[in-house]
Amino acid sequence: MIAPVLASIDAVAATTPPAWAAAASVAAGGLVGLSLGLTGGGGAIFAVPLLVYWIGVDPRTAVSISLVTVAATALVGAIERWRLGQVEIRTGLLFAVAGMLTTPVGSWLGGKVSPQTLMAAFAGLMVLIAVRMWRKAADTGERMPATVFAAGDEHTCSRDEHGQLRMTTRCFVLLTLVGLVVGILSGLFGVGGGFLIVPALVAFATMNVPRAVGTSLFVMTLVGAAAVASQVAEGRSVPLDITGSFVGGSVPALFAGSWIGRRLTGPTLARVFAVAIVLVAALIIFKTLTGI
Repeated sequence: MIAPVLASIDAVAATTPPAWAAAASVAAGGLVGLSLGLTGGGGAIFAVPLLVYWIGVDPRTAVSISLVTVAATALVGAIERWRLGQVEIRTGLLFAVAGMLTTPVGSWLGGKVSPQTLMAAFAGLMVLIAVRMWRKAADTGERMPATVFAAGDEHTCSRDEHGQLRMTTRCFVLLTLVGLVVGILSGLFGVGGGFLIVPALVAFATMNVPRAVGTSLFVMTLVGAAAVASQVAEGRSVPLDITGSFVGGSVPALFAGSWIGRRLTGPTLARVFAVAIVLVAALIIFKTLTGI
């Protein structure tokens, strides 16, 4: 019993990165946390490329590290937003439970494809996210005030006079489907799924953006934790040294991103973010095709 434990400790010690690698992990984590704080979703899309091409981590290990970072950082952000009254627990739990059911599917799929295929698919996902963000940048529906409630058939879900979501069958099914997709993407790519959760909450659950961001962080915490458990069950390694540095850079940057995000206009932020995603996706495609 003791020998395997000692062997594991020796393996971790042998892989401890030099000071420059630890600093790079902190900086890379900072970029992810900053993005998460700015948008409440989508920031984790940078985690895997940074880990693979900057830190030099294997793609599957990068997914595991990304999931730990997403879960830990989102937890801190969710607590902050909850204190501000910007987390809708009931709606968030619906998304989270659905996502937690399908994270093992995503983890299983990730183990069946080659690292090159995984990164190519990841790049495709990034392009889709960027296109969606650019198209929605000037959508006034994503900036609706908290006092606006759905009426008639304008929205799939509607709210009562107290602002509580009416959980009709149609609303339940739609939100559950989005949650299921988020779970698969989390297990497969190590993303939190906020890029789907936030617009879905705004468009379908008629939330204002700050509440949607807070609820998204709550969902990402639970789904991310479930995805980490699935990764461990699949036998994936999670190097504690790099993960600790990555999370250490991500959490403080989350607060900075949240502060900056409150001072920028939504469309401008979305366009800048979309361009950054496309550039990273182009880098992934180039490296995947050339093998450089």
